[in-house]
Amino acid sequence: MKIPRIPSSRLDGKRALVTGASSGIGFACAAALAQAGAHVVMASRGGKGLADAVAALAAENLSVESLVLDVSKVATVDTALECQEAFDVLVNAAGMARHSLAVHTTESDFDAVQALNFKGAYFITTAVARKLIASGKPGSLINISSQMGHVGGIERALYCATKHAVEGMTKAMAIEWGRMGIRVNTICPTFILTPLTQATFDNPERRAWVEDKIKLGRVGQLEDVMGSVIYLASDASNLVTGTALMVDGGWTAD
Repeated sequence: MKIPRIPSSRLDGKRALVTGASSGIGFACAAALAQAGAHVVMASRGGKGLADAVAALAAENLSVESLVLDVSKVATVDTALECQEAFDVLVNAAGMARHSLAVHTTESDFDAVQALNFKGAYFITTAVARKLIASGKPGSLINISSQMGHVGGIERALYCATKHAVEGMTKAMAIEWGRMGIRVNTICPTFILTPLTQATFDNPERRAWVEDKIKLGRVGQLEDVMGSVIYLASDASNLVTGTALMVDGGWTAD
C-alpha cells in the first residue's frame, strides 16, 4: 500500500510580499514566511518602523528586503510591482481602524479606512495576480481579514464593512483565478494584542466584552497567526481557496 506523504510546509525558493510588514500582524507574517524559507519583501509606508523590522529579521540571517509602498495609492502600487518579479505568495496585512458609533462616522474616516482596508487590498491583490497570470505561475494570495468580516461589533460599523468587503472580493477572485492555480483566501483573527488594538484592551468594559466572546478565554498573540500563514502559503493547503480561516478562539462559533 502506498503511504500518503504530508505536503511540505517549507517555502524555500519562494518569493513573498507582505504589506503592513513594519509591525503587528504584518511583521509576524513576514517573520513566519522567512523562517519557512521564503525570500520576503516587507512593504509598508516606510519610516523607521520598516527599517527596524527588516533589520530585526536580517539579523537572524533571514532573507528579507524592504519596499516603501502605500497600498492605498493604486498608481504607486502598479509602478512598484512592475519592477518586481512575480510573487509566489502575497500576505496583505496593511490595515487600519477608526472606531466610532455609526452615526458619528465622518466622511474623512470612511475614506481613509476603506482606502487602505478595502481598496488597497483589492488592488494589491489584483496587481500580484496579474504578474502571476502573465508568467503562468501558480500562487497563494492571502488577505488578513478579521472575525469582524463575519459578525458585527460595537462601534465597528465602518471596520466591519471593509472586512466584509474583503471576504466578498476574496471569494470572487478565487473563482476567477482557480483554474490558473492561483489560490485566494483570508485569515480572520480575533483581537490580537498589537499597538492597533491596545486602546481596546485599555478600556475595561471593552476588554471584558472581548474576553467573554473568545471561547478559549484569552486574547490572541502574534504567534497565533503565524501557523495559519504558513499553512495557506504552502503546499499544505493546495486544495484550499475561496475560504476564510478563522483564528478567533471560537468567537464566531455562536
